[in-house]
Amino acid sequence: MISFTNVGKKYKNGSTSVALEDINLKIETGEFVTLVGKSGAGKSTLVKLIIGEEQPTCGKIMVAGQNVGVMRSKDLPTLRRKLGVVFQDFRLLPKKTVHENVAFAMEVAGRPEHEIIEVVPQVLDMVGLAERANHFPSQLSGGEKQRVAIARAMINRPMVIIADEPTGNLDPVNTWEIIKLLTKINELGTTIILATHSKDIVNALGKRVVSIDKGRVVRDEKNGRYILH
Repeated sequence: MISFTNVGKKYKNGSTSVALEDINLKIETGEFVTLVGKSGAGKSTLVKLIIGEEQPTCGKIMVAGQNVGVMRSKDLPTLRRKLGVVFQDFRLLPKKTVHENVAFAMEVAGRPEHEIIEVVPQVLDMVGLAERANHFPSQLSGGEKQRVAIARAMINRPMVIIADEPTGNLDPVNTWEIIKLLTKINELGTTIILATHSKDIVNALGKRVVSIDKGRVVRDEKNGRYILH
């Protein structure tokens, strides 16, 4: 599904800084993987490499049989339709309703109108937002906004959903609602990659834990726990 082979990433900001170094990692279909580490450890860089937002300095990244590191820009949208991404800051379109935000992801993917009309209400119902379909983002709570973001991420039935600190701006009640929703999606067969720095979330989930410290994978355990380095 997803594999990193000897992957490194360096940035040049006046002087060269190493974001990731010698990453070797495999994520299989249907797994729920938590990426953990302190702020700046390299979690977000790893996510950006998976979706082709950044290119590796060295090594090979394979996603769904494609070498992301050498893909042309024009080919990336096709790959990204197989990936759903959820961010901490929601990234909703403020002038579109909940329904329109989710439908827009299908429109961009070229899905037919009759399919959009049928599928969007189904997905909004799944995330518990059927009654908020005609509301705008400014009328939603933080938890509701994140559920819209998850609905948008899953609307094109991706093979993988990547959630980068999706609960970072949420209170504890909404945090656990989002985690339960991601778990439900995983149980339906979608691979989940959750980047988080929350010890409580990781330990409650009891899923595979990949720990990153100073740009390196320092632990990789099934049914693991969050251990600070």
